[in-house]
Amino acid sequence: MKKLLFLLSVLVASTATVVAQVERPKIVVGIVVDQMRWDYLMRYNDRYCDGGFKRMMREGVSCNNMMINYIPTITAVGHTCIFTGSVPALTGITGNSFFIEQEQRKIYCCQDDSVESVGSKNAAGKMSPHNMLVTTITDELRLAYNFRNKTIGVALKDRAAILPAGHTANGAYWYDTKDNCFITSTYYMNELPKWVKDFNKQELGKKYLKQGWGNLLFDENTYVQSTKKNSPYELELDPKEIKNSHWGNNLTLAMAKAAIEGEKLGQNGLCDFLTVSFSAPDAISHLVGPNSILMEDCYLRLDRELADFFNYLDGKFGKDGYLAFLTADHAGAHNPSFLIDHKLPGGAWDDKAVCKELNKAINEKFGLKDDVVMSAKNYQIHLNYRTIGEQKADVAALKKFIIEQMLKRPDVHYAFDINNMPEYLPARLKEQVANGYNPKRSGEIALILENGYSELIDKRNGIYLGNSHGVWSPYDAHIPFMLMGWHVPHGVADNRTHHITDISTTVANMLGIQMPSGCLGDVIEWK
Repeated sequence: MKKLLFLLSVLVASTATVVAQVERPKIVVGIVVDQMRWDYLMRYNDRYCDGGFKRMMREGVSCNNMMINYIPTITAVGHTCIFTGSVPALTGITGNSFFIEQEQRKIYCCQDDSVESVGSKNAAGKMSPHNMLVTTITDELRLAYNFRNKTIGVALKDRAAILPAGHTANGAYWYDTKDNCFITSTYYMNELPKWVKDFNKQELGKKYLKQGWGNLLFDENTYVQSTKKNSPYELELDPKEIKNSHWGNNLTLAMAKAAIEGEKLGQNGLCDFLTVSFSAPDAISHLVGPNSILMEDCYLRLDRELADFFNYLDGKFGKDGYLAFLTADHAGAHNPSFLIDHKLPGGAWDDKAVCKELNKAINEKFGLKDDVVMSAKNYQIHLNYRTIGEQKADVAALKKFIIEQMLKRPDVHYAFDINNMPEYLPARLKEQVANGYNPKRSGEIALILENGYSELIDKRNGIYLGNSHGVWSPYDAHIPFMLMGWHVPHGVADNRTHHITDISTTVANMLGIQMPSGCLGDVIEWK
C-alpha cells in the first residue's frame, strides 16, 4: 500500500512538473507589411542590410510559397485571416467595406457607432473589432492566461491595428491624419494612457513630414530594379499624408517601441503580444506602383528600420526571449499600363462604371424604375433584394442576364452564381471563391477577372496610374512569411506550399495554446 501511494505521489509530482514546464517567449511580435509581394525579398536582396529581412531568413524560417487561399485579397481580410487562421466565409470580414445582406446596407469593416473616439474630436475613433465573428490568436493567448497578459495593436490604418489585436486587446492605436496623433476608441478605454499622450506630444508625424522624402538612399542610376524617377505610371504622393511617405514606417516603429516601454510588454513573467502593421508601403504602392524607384527606396529603408527594431528587441528581451514573425496581408499587381507597354496582359477593372452600365442595361431590359445592382466591389455583384421585391422582378432572370452581360466584358473571365459554381472552374479557384463567400455579407454573383487586370486607381490621358490588388492570382496572393527568435531554427527555407491560414495555427502550436475559434489552417512543421 505504501509502495502504491509512493508511486501515485511520484506520478502526481511528475504531472505537475510537466504542467509547470509550459514555456513561452516573453513577447510575440507579429509584423505585417501591407502589400508586400514575396518577390521583394529576392528583388532587392543585394542591397538589404544584414540585420533586417536577411537576418530573418538567415536566423529563422522563411516560407517561400505562402499563398492566400481566398478572394478578395485586400487589407481588412488579410489582417483578419493572418491572426484568425480563418477565411472570410467564417470571419465575416469580407472586405474593407461590405454589405450586410439582411439590412441592405454598407458598413466599414471596423465601423462601430456604439463607441466614441478617444484622443480625437472627430469620428476617426468610432471603431472596434465587433464585426469580426471569430477569435484571433491574440484573443486565445489572452484566454490562456485568464486575461492576465497584454495585447497591443499598432498601425497607421485603423483596421490594421484593430483586427490583429482581436476582441480582448488591452489597446489598439491607429493614426488620425486630421489631428496628427495616435488615437483609440471607448471600446478599449475612456482616456489615452499617459505614455500615448506623451508620445503624441512629440508630434513626430509633423516632424517627419517636414523632411519630405529626402534623397534616395543610393545614387539614382543604381536603382536598376525600378523604372526611372517620375515614370508615366505614377501619381503624385501627397506631402501632407504620413502614410504616403517612408517616414510612416519610422512613425509606426516609434509607436511600437513606445507601446513596449509604456505597457511594460514582455516584462511581467507572462507572454504578451504586440501586433505591428506597416501601412505606408501599401499607400505608396497604390500611387506609384511596385516598379517605382520610390517603392524600391521604401523597402530598402524599411529593411534598415527593421534591423534597428530587431536590435532593440534583442537588447530588451534577448535574442531567444521573443518570437517575431513577418508576413503581408496581400501582395500587389503591376501597373496595367506598365504591363501593356511591355506586351503583357493587363487592364483595369472599374467597379463603379460596371454598376452604372449594369443598372442601365437591366432597367432597359426589364423595364425597372430603380437600380437593383448596389455594388460590384470585392469582385462580387450585390443585388438590392428589397428593390427587386418591390418591383416584382424575377431574381433568376436578373441573375442570368447579369452573368451574360459580365461574360461579354473584356475584363471578366468567369461570372457565375455562387450557389451554382460551374464544374469547369479550376479546383483551386473554387476553393478560393467559396472561402471568400459569407452568405450574410457577400454578393451572390462572383467575378474572376482576366489575368493582369486589377481595380482601377486612376487613368489620365489614356494611361493607367498606380496599382491595386484583390484577385486570386499569385501577384496578389503570394506573400512572405518568416519567423525568428524563440524556438525557431536558423536558416530554414521551406519551399512547400502553405496558406495564410496556417500562420496562426503554427504560432498557436508553438505557444501551446488553443487555435482561434474559426481556424482552418495546418501547423507548419520544419526540421
